[in-house]
Amino acid sequence: MLEASLKTQMQSYMERISQPIEITANLDSGAKSQELRELLQEIAAMSDRITLVEGSDDAQRKPSFTIARTGTDISVTFAGIPMGHEFTSLVLALLQVGGHPIKLDEAVIEQIRNLDGDYNFETYFSLSCQNCPDVVQALNVMSIINPRIRHVAIDGALYQSEVDERQIMSVPTIYLNGEKFGQGRSSVEEILAQLDSGAGARKAEALNAKEPFDVLIVGGGPAGAAAAVYAARKGIRTGVVAERFGGQVLDTMAIENFISVKETEGPRFAAALEEHVKAYDVDIMNVQRATKLVTGGNLVEVQLESGATLKGKTVILATGARWREINVPGEQEYRNAGVAYCPHCDGPLFKGKRVAVIGGGNSGVEAAIDLAGVVAHVTLIEFGDELRADAVLQRKLRSLPNVDIIVSAQTTEIHGDGKKVNGLSYTDRKSGESRKVELEGVFIQIGLVPNTEWLKDTVSLTRYGEIEVDAKGQTSIPGVFAAGDVTTVPYKQIIIACGDGAKAALGAFDHLIRSSVDMPAEAETATA
Repeated sequence: MLEASLKTQMQSYMERISQPIEITANLDSGAKSQELRELLQEIAAMSDRITLVEGSDDAQRKPSFTIARTGTDISVTFAGIPMGHEFTSLVLALLQVGGHPIKLDEAVIEQIRNLDGDYNFETYFSLSCQNCPDVVQALNVMSIINPRIRHVAIDGALYQSEVDERQIMSVPTIYLNGEKFGQGRSSVEEILAQLDSGAGARKAEALNAKEPFDVLIVGGGPAGAAAAVYAARKGIRTGVVAERFGGQVLDTMAIENFISVKETEGPRFAAALEEHVKAYDVDIMNVQRATKLVTGGNLVEVQLESGATLKGKTVILATGARWREINVPGEQEYRNAGVAYCPHCDGPLFKGKRVAVIGGGNSGVEAAIDLAGVVAHVTLIEFGDELRADAVLQRKLRSLPNVDIIVSAQTTEIHGDGKKVNGLSYTDRKSGESRKVELEGVFIQIGLVPNTEWLKDTVSLTRYGEIEVDAKGQTSIPGVFAAGDVTTVPYKQIIIACGDGAKAALGAFDHLIRSSVDMPAEAETATA
């Protein structure tokens, strides 16, 4: 089942297993069970520390399998065949159950161990979802550290009846003890914050106690990461505070135009960014949302949603952008209940159904092409008089038999039955007629909006909400710089954001040198 090169690579990983593990397979006579049997047999043959057994006939889900550390209650369970984006989750589960060290801060590990109570998690994923592995791997790790936490990762496409019964229309979707717990990408720290009610207050207290940074970077995407590296290399005290390290890159399926990297995936690129930043003396404060910028004194303050306040002699704003919403009735009501923004993640949940894609640019047309291979029918709706996507994408789209294209159309409402989407209304901008399309899903792909709501009445913003910057990344406030998609810099690209981040860090360093701030001697001689 595994290709030769992948099998060789996995063989080397299995050599790192130090504790005996037992894989219990729950199978029936179906084709998917046979496929899973072949995969597990190949894995078991890779190490004499792996034993494969068949489970009982009364297992809840077939095909499924459990990886357990022999003689202990440490285990993780997969319901389905974790290939695609979840293959890494499978490899990590084998290694970690098998005794390989878990890469988490000791304080986080201790917090997981100290959780009081029994937690039974279920995560519904799709194999094409690049956000799902983060959740699956986070909960797997937590269940390995604390056996009172149990986790089963479920392929929603394979267990469609469960998806329909629970009306799951977005992945990853997490259930805890039978009740919906959360949707979307979540890290270990974010999950812990929901389970441990006192964690936020303890974290805020620790953040308040931190000394002022020479450079405080708000945002952990490509711009923020590049700024952190360049600032740290100057030998100055550098901190990064981010809602989620990696930013929008985490939601990017494929990256093919970052010079020197022929192709990669967003989450993999984000992990490389974080690894690079951690190679330097940078204080990373993750899962923290900035709510206010306070200027006017010798230090710039950044107030956080947790109640904490961080201070910096200079600040670099790199908060990036998010998916733009169409702001029509029904969008918020049916978000994650038929309204989606990631076709790669949620597309498989709409197999055999009718969906719409709103947006005729490259992202919208690419989404429609991808979805056409999964769903029954796609209606692409574009506000303008013609599609704006590249010609090659338009030709591909028009060649698909299950796609309708509607231009000069303004979406006016998304309809539902109170639980999920069942239609969409639009106005023909030429005739003025209102029309309705019956469907089960709406994918919105109309661009990005900068994350600057919290900055109003501070730095100068354009009417589009972008931070105005000069050639050095300086904003309207001395000592406050900005970089990346959140600024007026044209062409929102990862490689441009990285360059912007480096430029802003150098600009901040230059500002520190020319101000009255006392700089460490080693910083003055450091090189970029």
